Amino acid sequence: MNSDADGKLVSALVRGVSILACFSNKRQELSGKELMDLTGLPKPTLFRLTDTLCELGLLRYSERLSKFVPGIGLLNLSSPVLARMHLRQFARPQMMELANYIGGQIQIGVGSGQKLVLVELANGMDNKVFTPQIGVGMSLSRTATGRAYLLCLPEDEREAYLKQLAERDAERAKQLRERLKDARHDLATHGFCRSHGDLHREIQSIAVPLSLPIDGERWVIAASVPTYNPKSRELETDIGPRLITLVRSVEGVLGASSLS
Repeated sequence: MNSDADGKLVSALVRGVSILACFSNKRQELSGKELMDLTGLPKPTLFRLTDTLCELGLLRYSERLSKFVPGIGLLNLSSPVLARMHLRQFARPQMMELANYIGGQIQIGVGSGQKLVLVELANGMDNKVFTPQIGVGMSLSRTATGRAYLLCLPEDEREAYLKQLAERDAERAKQLRERLKDARHDLATHGFCRSHGDLHREIQSIAVPLSLPIDGERWVIAASVPTYNPKSRELETDIGPRLITLVRSVEGVLGASSLS
């Protein structure tokens, strides 16, 4: 990847980050060949960069696996990101209380641009549904949290995302436009967006966005319950109002000045 026309991007740094970005919860171990295929970097460049990343502790080569794995140095980098998000500390006690009440999960997603990330999770004691890891990316198109986030974006940013999605998957982009119509109606009528089981059929989720961004980042709090849970039939009458109350309570603690 080359720097842009204005010379603002440092190409070596961009390439190094592109290597780290290849890893995810689903791709935790990658060979040199897999990294070359994913990044498009030539072998000499790739291994020069991986050597540097390993030296910095951001990447590690596992002799047992004969593959590269993320280094623990990445945890050091993520710690201050989470620490500055004070809303997580404000919200967690109420999140835990609601998660136990509904027998499900309460999540906080934070987004900037076209990236939405899980930054906090409260798992109810009776919940048996899979628990995602903090830091995992959240789908913008197939989750209630993602659609609530998209509706908070300026129209030009939302349209730019839809256009890019259409170039990759026209049918999915068309479905998302329909879902966004439903989400906009739900948000206006009920104060929350629904998942419609698009990502996980066995889970029902609703999401409520915070009224305003915090330091340029947009926050969404969501509640999820398995379909076999009787509470899944009380999204409108019980869970929704309680989730909205939680969000407004957190906003009240932060104060209007913190949300500007």
